[in-house]
Amino acid sequence: LSPSSTFKFKETASIASTELPDHMSQAPFHVLVTAAHWAPEAQALVHAAGGQIHFMAEPITEDHLIAQLQQTGAQVLLVRGIKPVSERVLQAAPALRLVAKNGAGVDGIDLDAARARGVAVAVAPGANARAVAEHAVALMLALTRQLPLLDRMVRAGQWAPSTWQGRDFRDATVGIIGYGAIGKGTAQLAAALGARVLVLRPHGQADGFATEPDLHQFLPQVNILSLHCPLTESTRSLIGARELALLPQGSILINTARGPVVNEAALINALQTGHLEGAGLDTFDTEPLPASHPLAQLPNALLTPHVAGVTQGASLRVSTITAQNIVDHLTGAGAPAQHRVA
Repeated sequence: LSPSSTFKFKETASIASTELPDHMSQAPFHVLVTAAHWAPEAQALVHAAGGQIHFMAEPITEDHLIAQLQQTGAQVLLVRGIKPVSERVLQAAPALRLVAKNGAGVDGIDLDAARARGVAVAVAPGANARAVAEHAVALMLALTRQLPLLDRMVRAGQWAPSTWQGRDFRDATVGIIGYGAIGKGTAQLAAALGARVLVLRPHGQADGFATEPDLHQFLPQVNILSLHCPLTESTRSLIGARELALLPQGSILINTARGPVVNEAALINALQTGHLEGAGLDTFDTEPLPASHPLAQLPNALLTPHVAGVTQGASLRVSTITAQNIVDHLTGAGAPAQHRVA
C-alpha cells in the first residue's frame, strides 16, 4: 500500500517553510489558544505574520473564554479539543474575526451564531486522516485477535490451551459508515490486510469497494462495523438497539467518529449480553470517560482516550494547516474554501 497513492495532503506544503509572500500584511493581531501549548512550527508561521499568541489553562469554561478574549482583544480564537464557543462567548468578543479549529470537527462551536456575527470558522480537513484510519484498523485487529484477553491471561499466569484458536481478520467483512478521508483510508488499510470492505453509500461509488445504499440492509452483511461519519442531528444515535441487533452475533464495533453516533445504553447492553464480541472506542458521550462508567467495567470494550488522530506527524500537519488558515484570513489571502465552514 503506497502512502503517496493512498493519502494525499496538499496542505502539508505549509510545513516546509515559515516565509510569507511579500504582499502579506505584518499588522499585529492576537491569537488566543484554548490550550497550554501549540506546535512550535505553527507558532512560527503566526509570529512571522505579526501575530501574538496567548495560551489558556484548563478548565476552559464560557466565563473563562469570555474573560480571556476580552483581556487579550483576540481577533482569532484557536480551538483545541471541544470547547464551549457558544453564542454568549461570541457576543462578548466584538474583536473576534476567526475561530480556527485545530482539527476537523466543530463540536462545541455555534456555527449559526458565528455566521450571524460575521465570524469565520475554519478547520484543518483531512490532516489527521491517516492517523485515525490506522487507529481504527489497530482496534479492529486487537479485538479480532483478542489481544486484550490474551494479555490479561498471560499477566495472570494463565497459558492458552492447545485448543485455543483466534479469528482471522482476512475472513472479516468490514463495514464503513462515513466515506470521507478517514473512512476511505480505513477501507484501504482493511482491504490491504485481506478483509472484504462494504461501504454504506446511498449514492455514488466508493473507489471500487462494494456499496450498499440502505443502512438496515447493510448491517447484517458486516461483522466489523467502523464509524467515520460526523456528528449531526441525522447521525446522533444512528446506531441504536435495532441497528446493533441487525449485526451478526459476535460482531465488533469500532467508533473513532463521535460517541453520540452510537446509543450508549444500547451499546453497553449489546456488549454485556455478548451479542457484540467487542467494541473499540476512541470517542464517548462524556469525555473524559469516568473510571466508574459502565463501559470502563466491560472486559470486551477496548478504550482509548480520543487520541486516534494524535500522532507526531498528524499533529504537525493539523497545527500548520490551522496556522496557515489564520495567516491567510488575517492577511486577506483567504483560507481555502474547503477549510471554511462558516
